[in-house]
Amino acid sequence: MFGSLTEKFQNLFSSLASKKKFTEENIADAVRDVRLALLDADVNYTVASQFIKRVKEKAVGEDVLKAVTPHEQFIKIVHDELVALMGSEENPLNVNGYPAVIMLCGLQGSGKTTQCAKLSYYLKRKEANKRILIAACDLARPAAVEQIKTLGSSIEVPVFFIEGEKNPVVVAKKALEKAKAEGFDILIVDTAGRLHIDEELMDQLKEMKQALNPQEILFVANATTGQDAVKTAQEFDQKIGISGSILTMLDGSARAGAAISIREITQKPLKFEGIGEKVADLQLFNPRSMADRILGMGDIINLVRKAEEHIDTKEREKLEEKFKKASFTYDDYLKQMGMMKKMGSLKSLLKMLPGMPDMGDLDFSEKEFVRLEAMILSMTLQERQEAVELVPSRRRRIALGSGTTIDDVNRMVKSFKRLKQFAKDMPNLKKQFLKMNK
Repeated sequence: MFGSLTEKFQNLFSSLASKKKFTEENIADAVRDVRLALLDADVNYTVASQFIKRVKEKAVGEDVLKAVTPHEQFIKIVHDELVALMGSEENPLNVNGYPAVIMLCGLQGSGKTTQCAKLSYYLKRKEANKRILIAACDLARPAAVEQIKTLGSSIEVPVFFIEGEKNPVVVAKKALEKAKAEGFDILIVDTAGRLHIDEELMDQLKEMKQALNPQEILFVANATTGQDAVKTAQEFDQKIGISGSILTMLDGSARAGAAISIREITQKPLKFEGIGEKVADLQLFNPRSMADRILGMGDIINLVRKAEEHIDTKEREKLEEKFKKASFTYDDYLKQMGMMKKMGSLKSLLKMLPGMPDMGDLDFSEKEFVRLEAMILSMTLQERQEAVELVPSRRRRIALGSGTTIDDVNRMVKSFKRLKQFAKDMPNLKKQFLKMNK
């Protein structure tokens, strides 16, 4: 995600590292490069111009702190302005109605139906004591009702639909009646989309809004469409009044333009981001986390959240202590792998760590993890605890015992040693990270 923009920022910051002090000339050069990077990432021109103006004002007027270099201070200015541009704080959903009604809208193909299921699953985990009902009101797209019924069944959330009904407003009203009568706490409403905005679509959404009086109207935008998504969000807001946005496909080839621009243009918060195809791949949009990712600083915020959600606290603390001392063994490595498996895609988790781009040859695919586990379990107790050196004869025995090759074992040993070195470097990385985020 955002590979090109992140690379441009990192190249810019690297070029600034040699500057002992800032002058108006090198600030002007840096600001120009930031502008070009943003425009190339499909950020709205007006948004980019205003952003650059604020960065330049801060950079020119800033006294360089003794504790940081000029280039570190410039990175902090860019980071802070990105955070401010994208909203500064998270914006949780309003689920206080009786029931709370959340209506999803957007163009056809933006992923509204899938987001209904993802949002239901998210709320089911976060609001465990609340009952959720989905209303199948997309009657324009063939098979949309069947799709949401299937998705609802997979996450054990009931779906309300009326067989043969052609008017989505009727379905919405009946769904609300059912939610009230049967004590549901949250009603999530899927709506129809079009290939483009038209009066029929907007009239239908206005009528549905009037019938439901929703606490939230969320515009679902496909991040890969860049500025088109931002313009469409603005039109939906002007015509029906959205309360926020969900940005999908952020795990794909998005150029960051929509994520950076949509809040500034609509003046409505970006509430959620879709980060994958699975029903669990939806998370609260955090401006600081997004700024970190755009600037290549990892994603510590969401990594910590995943760890807290999936990993036993005491076990995690034990491994963290060993990780800090860089004293973990192959046994600990195996435990850590088991923990990480619970948290989702291992490759994506490692990308969330600051500094991981420098470890490009570490392959942590799911298939590789299975092989690593087999190799470690084929070691003797002394080998797993690093009490003996893994000489070639031992490596051949491990390969035979695990059904792998000597090359696989060599890669595993190299990966383990590099991760151990990374653990030794973590305190310095953490100091840099904290210094940048003061």
